[in-house]
Order: sequence, then C-alpha cells, then structure tokens
Amino acid sequence: MRLILTCCIVLAGLLGEAQGKAQAQTEKLIIGVMGDQSGVVSDVGGKGSVLAARMAVADFGGQVLGRKVELVTADHQNKPDVAASIARRWFDSEGVEAIADLPHTGVVLGLQEIARQKQKTLMVSGAASVEITGRSCSPYTTHWTDDTYALANATARAVTKGPSESWYFLTADYSFGHDLERDATATIKTLGGSVLGSARHPLSTQDFSSFLLQAQATKARIIGLASAGADTVNAIKQAKEYRIDAGGQRLAALHAFITDVNSLGLPTAQGLIITSGFYWDATDGTRAWSRRFMAEHGRMPTREQAGVYVSVLHYLKAVQAAGRIDAAAINTAMRKLPVDRFGAAASVRADGRVIYDIGVYQVKTPAESQAPWDYYRQLASVPGAEAFRPIRDGGCAFAQQQANQ
Repeated sequence: MRLILTCCIVLAGLLGEAQGKAQAQTEKLIIGVMGDQSGVVSDVGGKGSVLAARMAVADFGGQVLGRKVELVTADHQNKPDVAASIARRWFDSEGVEAIADLPHTGVVLGLQEIARQKQKTLMVSGAASVEITGRSCSPYTTHWTDDTYALANATARAVTKGPSESWYFLTADYSFGHDLERDATATIKTLGGSVLGSARHPLSTQDFSSFLLQAQATKARIIGLASAGADTVNAIKQAKEYRIDAGGQRLAALHAFITDVNSLGLPTAQGLIITSGFYWDATDGTRAWSRRFMAEHGRMPTREQAGVYVSVLHYLKAVQAAGRIDAAAINTAMRKLPVDRFGAAASVRADGRVIYDIGVYQVKTPAESQAPWDYYRQLASVPGAEAFRPIRDGGCAFAQQQANQ
C-alpha cells in the first residue's frame, strides 16, 4: 500500500511538471503598438510602426522564455484620454506587458503614471519632448528617438561656425516649438553665433507670408523652423514661393521627417537642413533593414518606425536576460544591455534616454539624387554624448538618486 501511494505521488509530480511545461508553452508575451493610425502623423508612424514591431518579433524568433510573442495594435487618435483608456484596458484585462511607438507628448506624459502604477513598460519612439526622460521620467519608460533638445542642439552645433552665423526662428507657439527654439538658441550662443529674433505663429497656420517676410528682412543666414508636421511643410513650401534661398538664406527644419521631404519633392525641399538620428541610407545596416521594410511597406522607414524596431528587439533581449516577466527587472536589464541600432552601438541611460550619434543632413538637389528616396547628403555627425542633454541637467529624480548612491 505504501509503495502504491509513493508511486502515485511521484506520478502526480511528473504530471504536474509536464502540465507546467505545457502551460508555459501556451502562455504569451503581449506587446501593444499604440500610435496614430489614421491622423496627421500616421505616415510617420502608423502602419509602418506596426510593421517595424512585427519585424523585430520575427527577427528575435517569435518567442521568449517559452512564450509566444504577440502584438496588439490601437489608434490613440492623438488624444491622451483615448490613449489612457486603451492602456488601462490592455494592462488590466488583456495581458499587455509593454507598449511601443507612442507619438504625441501629451499621450506619453499621461501614460507614464499609469504604467508606473501598473508596473508596465513604455517604449517611446514617436513623442519628442525632452521631459519624457527629464522631470517626468519613469523607471518603466525608455525614449528611443530624437528629442527636442538633441534635435535643436545637434542642428545648431553642425551649422553654427562662429559669429558669422546668424539665426532667426519661425516658432510654433506652444511648448514644443518653444523648447526647440530655447535649446537651439542656447547652443548657438555658446558657439558664438547670434539669434536676431523670432516670430511665433499659431499652431496649424496656413499663411506664413508675414513670418517669412520678417525673417527675410533680418538677413539672418539661417531660418530655423521650430515646428513640426504641416506647419513645417507649409513654411518650406511658402519659403520656396518667396525665393528665400535666392538671397542666400538657408532653412533648417529642427523637427522633420523623410516623409515630409518625400511629400514636398526635391525641387521644393532641396537645400533644407534636417537633423535625424536615423536615415535609411546611412550605413550598410540601415540600408539592409530599410530595404526589407520598404519591400513590404512601399516606402522607406522614418526614425519613428526605426525606433519601434530597435526598441521592441531590445525589449525582447532584456526579457531573455531578466529571465522573468517583471517590468522592473526587464527595465533594469534594458539599461544594462548594449543597444544594437542596425550595427551601430547605443546605450540606455538610467533616466531611460537612449544615447546614439545624430546626423545632420542637407536635402539633395534633383540632379544629385540618384534613386528614389536618395534625399540626404550628410553634413555632420554629432556624438551622442554631445547631442543629448546631460543627465545631471534633466531633473530626473530617481536617476539622480541612483547616481548619488
């Protein structure tokens, strides 16, 4: 009888172990891709961001720690309240462990507190506010693409060569535009250049004529566009109509995408100065991945879409290194592991800021372009340590505490 009981116990243990292994095989790791799927910046992220995440999952092998990796997607419509509702549902009832993409600063700042409370991961590739890893930082958030400080600072460093370089800004009149102008101005003055003034225009203005005429009258060598999206595109179009470049003035777009250049066309965009941490034709690594992306998407990737790919792939590596599905452990691993950006090395700081070199480019003339999407000629590369705001200046409380320990 005792022998039979012992055999039953052993058999039950074996069955339990087998069931546990089977359950692990059927469990999932779910990652959400949340962005603008139909609105004003859907070309920048949108379906392309979903594709980038899918490519990352496939390149990693489709599973981690015995769990199948699954993607879910949502359109937050660029509305913080819609994004918050989706995130709560995902976290509370749909098993989502991490959210990637996330354009719109208001969306990200709202989700950071939710993710902190729920102990879930955010990987930001769309929004650009420097405060995401500054005063509003979170141990569960990482920022994978260019922020306002890096864009403004790198552009100013590459273009400003001394007292002869004078700037005038056309600035979108809200916090995003103000941040770009402020950070570029600080770098310009440090390098010995001068800022002759600025004109602040309403968000989504259609007529830039008066602002461009003001900039033209100053004879500033560089007209900095501290704006984004349609504002930047409209300003560039109208600057061409007013023949701003004929007087020797150059336009520098502090926040523009390759899709903007594609929609403008080279005859209109030629000569424009653009700063970006990703350009599809920069290296062998970016070219190889971008051609795979284009084969499925029909256009070259933006820096937001590239950021989604790199962030999701790095997250899965961190899950593997952490050995468990725990956001605190995973985010610690994300900050320790080296980042592979298409063959170039990068790193994640304690505050969640991803550090990498940033390129400053000039848009080619139609005669210089040799193929579709051959749009940029590199002017400079700014090392990540110089491009991004020092962690000591960011005001990230938990990162400062770690540094002082």
